[in-house]
Amino acid sequence: MGVGAQLTVTDMRRAARHPVDHRVIAEHRRLGDVHLHVINISAHGFMADGLTGVERGERVSIRLPEIGRIEAHLIWATENRAGFQFERIIRLDDFMKMIDTLQPNPRLRRSR
Repeated sequence: MGVGAQLTVTDMRRAARHPVDHRVIAEHRRLGDVHLHVINISAHGFMADGLTGVERGERVSIRLPEIGRIEAHLIWATENRAGFQFERIIRLDDFMKMIDTLQPNPRLRRSR
């Protein structure tokens, strides 16, 4: 049996994405510290720009507010943007706390 998140791309695309402007330093096995700009996030993964030199399937570890350290693997990449899937789904209550931290402006938050 496989290890890690077992979501299909279709499942991930249905997840509500929240626009954010959050910079993180990701840890990559080969590249070391990698600076990423997270531009949207869901309970299943995130999209970032500023990534180069990482191939599909490779993993990064990031630290998110309220969530802590979480691993994600690269699902897709085009030019300067990349989509990552978390190794585990973030619980809804923890996710909403994180969104409140990352999106202090309530007008930017999706309705609950």
